[in-house]
Amino acid sequence: MAAIVISILIILWIPAAIISLGYISPVKFPRFLAQFKLLAFFRRPKYHLFICRLRLVLLTYLFRFKELLKRLKTKIPFVRLKLTNCSNILKLVRQFRLPVLRKSNSPLKPEPEKTDNSNDLQCRVQLIQQKKNDSATETFSIEIKGTIHAPEDMHYITLKASITDITDGPDKPAEIRTSIKKWLLPDTKLFCYTADLGKLPNQNTIISDWMSVGKIISDWITLPRKGKRKLKFTIAILSRANHEELGSAACDFTYENSQLGYLDILQNTRRTNCLAVAMAFAVSAADKKLYNCEVKIIKDWAKNNIESANDLAKARKKLNKALNKTLKFFRQGNQLDTREICAEILETAPLAQRYDILELCLRVAQAKGFAAPEELDLLNKLANWLDADMERFREMTEKFLPAAVHQIDNLDTILGVTCEMSKEQTRKHLNSQYRKWHARITNFDSDVKTQADYMLNLIAQARNQHIG
Repeated sequence: MAAIVISILIILWIPAAIISLGYISPVKFPRFLAQFKLLAFFRRPKYHLFICRLRLVLLTYLFRFKELLKRLKTKIPFVRLKLTNCSNILKLVRQFRLPVLRKSNSPLKPEPEKTDNSNDLQCRVQLIQQKKNDSATETFSIEIKGTIHAPEDMHYITLKASITDITDGPDKPAEIRTSIKKWLLPDTKLFCYTADLGKLPNQNTIISDWMSVGKIISDWITLPRKGKRKLKFTIAILSRANHEELGSAACDFTYENSQLGYLDILQNTRRTNCLAVAMAFAVSAADKKLYNCEVKIIKDWAKNNIESANDLAKARKKLNKALNKTLKFFRQGNQLDTREICAEILETAPLAQRYDILELCLRVAQAKGFAAPEELDLLNKLANWLDADMERFREMTEKFLPAAVHQIDNLDTILGVTCEMSKEQTRKHLNSQYRKWHARITNFDSDVKTQADYMLNLIAQARNQHIG
């Protein structure tokens, strides 16, 4: 029986082995295979699966038969064999799956070669705190590693780095702007950082560990929006001689932007300008009067800063209507909560725009030729609520509202002396004011000389009052 099984196995297995291993043309097979259409049968995956299972089953039973003969030969009583190993083999046979055979005319597709990118130029960005003048500034540190291929040894190279905002997706990048001329891309507002990296020691220089090649201070750039932003840094290593690119890399970096972006500012500018007009009307009405010269300054400023360029006629008509309505509101004796308005401006407007608003209010107070005490008091409050530097605001006040136009006898208000100052602080402040105005007493402008003389007299009176 075993001999018959082995013979059948050999007959069925040999053609399968020849076909599966060689894929020989049907012409080289015996003619009777082609005549009886057995070639297609031998090519079937089920046939090869059957042969594999048959071989494994036969080997299993041969193993059992050999063990049985060994036991009988040593005259050991017959014991039923434990067929654990045989069961495992049969289980593997049942799970066996043969892949589908390829056709003889199907070309073999080569597997893609795995490329090693470990030597390519790479970059990353680290956020560090850079100390400057006893304060820390957020700085983007650009680091690179990998290989730089130069034309020759000791070749001089430079770094070029640009940033885009890809928070809305890589297909919708937003530009990063700057106001620093050194980092401006020519004829644009785009940020572009460059740095000289010196010379490479070898033609193919390998940087095995991360090396810092540039630092970008966060104050240099303006992002489109405030909040969490996804930035893409793109760097290129260039030849200093001909600006040929020797290597490039890019990386993404998530950054929490605490400053207003240029799109935020653009969106908030119109609202802020409308609030500025309301504040200017409040300063004009602080002394319970609205002079036509003050109203004219406010309307002219509003037309230059609020009107839309898209539909000028329609926007002008709408603006005039709003200005007249506001004017009527104040002439009826109504008042606005200027502190609340300042709080809103503080949240939406940058510092430069807040100084522009203060300048508008000073021009309004100057228009009629004198400044009422109520106006000066409100102006000081506005500067404080808008978080302006009081020394700078005092200089602006001296420019637009000289002491001679103040309708006030309070020396402390004119000179900037506050009740919180100690005697020593008051003395130092008055000395500073004296040095400033004493330097102007010899000015060629007669108006400046007159104002300086007037201020020196006030300083002398304040010294007698506070210091003695």
